[in-house]
Amino acid sequence: MPPLQIVFLVASAATLVSGLLVVVSRNLIHAALWLIVTLFMVAVLFVLLEAGFLATVQVVLYIGAIAIMIIFAVMLTRRVMKDPGPQTNKQWWLAALVSLAIFAALAAILFQVPWTVTNASVSPDSLTDLGKSLVDTNRFVLPFEVASVLLIAALIGSIVIAGGRD
Repeated sequence: MPPLQIVFLVASAATLVSGLLVVVSRNLIHAALWLIVTLFMVAVLFVLLEAGFLATVQVVLYIGAIAIMIIFAVMLTRRVMKDPGPQTNKQWWLAALVSLAIFAALAAILFQVPWTVTNASVSPDSLTDLGKSLVDTNRFVLPFEVASVLLIAALIGSIVIAGGRD
């Protein structure tokens, strides 16, 4: 077995296991840390697919965002983390059944698609165009700035809520 295939299998297994641990963790901080592991393993899979740009975006944006989410979680749920109540409800079987049906439908669709392998490569010009479109006033700069303002408002709101009324 080639070394890249071994790395792929290990990264895939780690992605699935850490994703499962995100869902079943009882502690919010542990779930967020498992989510960081999951997203990092997805970045490893992007590297194996030779998609360095997507791997970098995965690490910088998503894992960075998860670090911010951990700060929000600690600030907003200090009292909630002490709640030892049940983590499931009475309709868990319905959610499992719906998830299984969606998985079966997606698998059926994937098996019907004719997959072809091409030797298409990304030209440096297309990456340059992507970078320019992110800062072009006629393209994506407005949604980017709106998202920035929204995140700052969420940060300020969480600080105000977490501050309490002492």
